[in-house]
Parts: sequence; C-alpha cells; structure tokens
Amino acid sequence: MIDLHTRIAPGLDGILRRALAGERLGVEDGYRLIHATGSDLASIMAAASALRDRGHGRTVTYSRKVFIPLTNLCRQKCGYCTFARGPRDPAAHTMTPDEVLAVARAGQRHGCKEALFSLGERPEEVYDVVRGDLARYGHRTMSSYLQEMCGLVLRETGLLPHVNQGIMEREEIASLREVSASMGLMLETVSERLHGRGMAHWNCPGKLPEERVRTMRHAGELRVAWTTGILIGIGETREERVDSLLAIRDLHDAYGHIQEVIVQNFRVKEDIAMRHKDEPSVFEMLRTIATARLLLGAEMNIQAPPNLTPDAHGMYLLAGINDWGGISPVTKDHINPERPWPNLLELRGTTADAGFELRERFGLYPEYVREEGGFTGFVPDAVRPAFARLADGRGLVRAEEERW
Repeated sequence: MIDLHTRIAPGLDGILRRALAGERLGVEDGYRLIHATGSDLASIMAAASALRDRGHGRTVTYSRKVFIPLTNLCRQKCGYCTFARGPRDPAAHTMTPDEVLAVARAGQRHGCKEALFSLGERPEEVYDVVRGDLARYGHRTMSSYLQEMCGLVLRETGLLPHVNQGIMEREEIASLREVSASMGLMLETVSERLHGRGMAHWNCPGKLPEERVRTMRHAGELRVAWTTGILIGIGETREERVDSLLAIRDLHDAYGHIQEVIVQNFRVKEDIAMRHKDEPSVFEMLRTIATARLLLGAEMNIQAPPNLTPDAHGMYLLAGINDWGGISPVTKDHINPERPWPNLLELRGTTADAGFELRERFGLYPEYVREEGGFTGFVPDAVRPAFARLADGRGLVRAEEERW
C-alpha cells in the first residue's frame, strides 16, 4: 500500500484510490492527473509505480533489435522529423535487398531477435525516383517491397520483423502479417489542431487521427499485436494527451491487440521546422507516464525511450514504465540519430539500482506469445518456429540466449 497523505490536493486521493482498486478512470480523472505538480506529482507517480508492480512484478523488459530504414523518402512533412528526405537530398535512399540483408545479418551476429522496419509513408505516391527504384526491384508499392524484405530477413536470418510503415489498408496488414511478428503505428495525438498551417502536422495526410485509428482497427480485426503511443511536446495540450491515451484504451477494449503504449518526448534538432520549440521537461514526461499508467491499468505495457533522456531515464521506472523499448547494438536510432542507445550493461545497472530485473523480450510481448496450451492467436504461423526455439515458458527470450 502507498500512503496517500492528507496534504494531497482535494479529490486527487479519491482518483488514486480508485485506480489502485482497479476501477476504470474517466476523462475528467485524467485531466486532474495530467496537471499534477509538487507532492501531488510524487503521489501519482507512487500510485502508478504500485499499479505497474501489480501487473508486471519486478521485471522490466527491452528488445534487442536492428533498425532497418527501408526508405527515408516520405509523403509527409512533419514539423519535427529529421528522418524524411526529399528526392533531391543526397541522403535520400531506398535500401537494396543486399543492404537490408547485410544489416539483418549484423544484428544476427550481435544476438538481436527483432528487425524493426521503419520507413517513410507511401513515398511512391509523390516521387518518381521511388517508383523507379520499386520497378527495379519488381514492385509497384513500397508495401509490397516491404513484404518481400520482411520475408527475406525472416528466412535468411531468423530475425523477427516488426513493421512501422505508416497508415495501411486492411489488405496490406493482412499481407504483412504473413511475414512479421508484430506491427506498430504511433497515434501521436488525436488533436486535429496540429494540422493547421504552421503546426506540427501541417501537410501530413497520414497523421489525421481518424486515419491512424482506422489502421489500428484493421489490425485489431486481424489479430495483429500492435505498438502505438503518444508524442508529447509537439504543440498538444495536456488534455489532448489524455484524450489520445483514452482513444488508445478504447481500441484495446475493442480488440485486445494494443501490446504496448509508448510515451515519447519531442527532441529539438537543427534541421527541423520546429527547431525553435521548447522540449518537454523530465517532469512533463513523469506526469504523462504516470497518467498513462493510471488510465491504462496494471497490465498494459508502457515504455519510454531511454536514449531521449540520457541523464534522467531511470526516473521513468518510478513513474510506472515496465519496458525500455528497442535497443540496438548495431544500428543507430534513425528517428533521433543524435541520441545514441544506452549500453546494455549500463541499462541493466540502472534497472537494478531501482530494484528491477532487466529481461530481454521479443518484438511480441510475452503475454502475446504464450498462453495455456501453446501459442496465442497473435503469433503468425511463419514466426512460430523462432518462438519455439528461443522463448521460455513465460514468452520471454530464454536466459541462455541473452548476450550481455
């Protein structure tokens, strides 16, 4: 039990007691939580941490992976993105099959289990150069080429593909499910304000909230384990963060397929339109993480990237996370290339200092891998042999397969 001392703001103690009793919090509860400061912030963090312990014990997970940026050309023009390139940019590139396989094999040598394919959204719709590249590889769409590359990596290296390619139609998700273990799409925010001129999502058709929610509904109908999350500090209000978290909760209530929710902080880069904006503080991250845990409940997997707050990410453990996300010993964070991954031994030390054991998971979270009697319905047939070979009884990577 945590001590909800008498100096806590009126009404907040009742919200925390209901959350700890397993009751479902509402939107107004979320609005109260997301504005917590001072000792109130400490109280919601303590409640969130206690709720996390109830759902996940003292185990914190991570995934050892390689990042494969299949193409960095994109039809979107997000104000905070340094990944996407235009066709005249010397750094613009669509990877060849040989390049894809080389990265995957490097990951295999370093003990990685996951290959995360990150790529710009539908660049063939706007760029002739992409259509030309795809034609040379025998494809008309990037989604079709992605499917072939996922199959190549799975077949040649045994790494389990995780797909992040933006909004998708139901048929695309169904095809990619045949050659991948999991997929994802950041909701980022449900705020439509951010599509106004000069805002973060101006000229970004794929960032419309209804389009992203529709993609996630398709994934739920097809039983695809899905990663999503919110991006904070891009112009949204605190209330809009709560609205976004509740939209994710509604999707999970309907389909049970949201395996992970990421709370990610915007970081300034010199080559982005939003380079003069303020970054969210560590305290902003802590109150948002704690609010996410209290709204989403004990069982949800909640992650915050450690490389985006290198000097203070250990504090996230006190706010209710149970996962560090993907860490690569081979490839950089292509979305935040200026932010190196933490050393795995150091991350294990940070986790242990806070009283937790660090364990390696797959791109598919353990509860989506195993259930009584065998594999869950979220494990596609093509990846079952890998899980049979590498997963322990809980659905985590076997201890003997971890290479510190």
